[in-house]
Amino acid sequence: MTTYNWSEVPQEQMNALVTRQVIHSDNLTIAIIGLAAGGSVPTHAHVNEQVMNIFSGQLKVVLDGTEMVLAGGQSLVIPPNVPHSVEALEDTIAIDVFSPRREDWIRGDDAYLRGR
Repeated sequence: MTTYNWSEVPQEQMNALVTRQVIHSDNLTIAIIGLAAGGSVPTHAHVNEQVMNIFSGQLKVVLDGTEMVLAGGQSLVIPPNVPHSVEALEDTIAIDVFSPRREDWIRGDDAYLRGR
């Protein structure tokens, strides 16, 4: 059994407007994603199922060409290999859960998130 304290999990500055804290287990990844208003994650897809949980704020999400707005308290299930993007309409905290775990993030193969 492993325990974590989120206040001790390093926060990565992915780009000027997006931060990330990540915990990987054997079978899943959980991440706290902070997006300042105007921050975005470009269109991408991955082999992982994702459950996006909006803790606070508001995101415009484009999922396989369909645009929607999610606000604090809402969750969205994103199936594997479905293209999606997000844009923060206001300062937003999202808690994302992925299964299986994000091997691409572990390898550092996440350039789509960096330097934007």
